[in-house]
Amino acid sequence: MKIHYLEVVTPDVALACETYSLLHSVQFSAADPSLGGARTATLANGGKLGIRAPLRDTELPIVRHYILVEDIQATVDAAQESGAEVAVPPMELPGHGQCAIVIQAGIELGFWQL
Repeated sequence: MKIHYLEVVTPDVALACETYSLLHSVQFSAADPSLGGARTATLANGGKLGIRAPLRDTELPIVRHYILVEDIQATVDAAQESGAEVAVPPMELPGHGQCAIVIQAGIELGFWQL
């Protein structure tokens, strides 16, 4: 299992980026519209940390991991068969691959396919 993308949703993106920069000596990009306006930094494993503001009024602050998978649809189907609710079906992120989100027992799980 490899975490490909770690997403932080917060109402104060600048403060979160400043904190992660100071604590972990990383630099963040400008906002990427393909990632919901997230500012990103590269993780030691080659993945990305993305920090963005909520995309809707009902989206609460959260830290969500996205596991790299070979077949995102098969992974979502398997999660659904095990009782997970599909919150975001597989969707294309131009230039980044595909992502999906399921919720199982109140925990949001993200999947990413390159």
